[in-house]
Amino acid sequence: MIEREVFLLIGAIIGDIAGSRFEWFNQRSKDFELLSPKCFFTDDSVISLAICDALMKCTENFSDLSDQAVSSMQEVGRHYRHCGYGGSFFRWMYSNNPKPYNSYGNGAAMRVSGCGHVGTSINEVKQLSRSVTEVTHNHPEGLKGAEATATAVFLARTGKSINEIKNYIVKNYYSLDFTIDDIRETYKYNETCQDTVPQALEAFFESTDFEDAIRNAISIGGDSDTLAAITGSVAEAYYGVPTSIRKRAITFLDERLLEILLEFESRYPAKIEDK
Repeated sequence: MIEREVFLLIGAIIGDIAGSRFEWFNQRSKDFELLSPKCFFTDDSVISLAICDALMKCTENFSDLSDQAVSSMQEVGRHYRHCGYGGSFFRWMYSNNPKPYNSYGNGAAMRVSGCGHVGTSINEVKQLSRSVTEVTHNHPEGLKGAEATATAVFLARTGKSINEIKNYIVKNYYSLDFTIDDIRETYKYNETCQDTVPQALEAFFESTDFEDAIRNAISIGGDSDTLAAITGSVAEAYYGVPTSIRKRAITFLDERLLEILLEFESRYPAKIEDK
């Protein structure tokens, strides 16, 4: 039996690292070494952890979360100038007066898994997602992609079945009228939420375990690290992560990022929505 434990947030980071080497050299099958020495962390891991830093530093009622998200993303993110930021976000991060720029890029969705773990109800998760997203990605599709991801994480960690999670997503966010096999040969690189989040979630919905979910996401090509980060965030909350994969993945992180990850995992054990 494979040993599995629940490690908050590590799913997104594993997806990012596993997909990193395929972003510009797409893999169109599920047969590949999951965490090759050629892998590395990208902006997806950095900014996901920056949001976790903000969630830990803001006030208990989250009233200053948006301000803290700006501060943490700039403070943490500026240490990793060459980790793959998009042009608009790069300019935002180095601005002395950062403002939202009406983006619907998939960076909105890859960074919000922490919100799905911290929120104690689905409505609170949605508010947390909005607070950390609207400071950059204030386009309706950007907000939608982030919220869909955060709520899927919340539903997964609070015991909903795959069918229940999928039904919620279809009812409230995306139609998901395709399968991974349908799109594997034709899906192209896309940086928008509306053409990344549905595909990433479908990769989870068709999975049999955590690793299979990551392989599904990477196998369709496209923006592989971000796709797999989104898929991994939900798959981790649902399945847990094999300990062997976690141990390998954290060797790719530096001391600064690992410290944020470990503190977040220690401060936010799984919480169940009150019925």
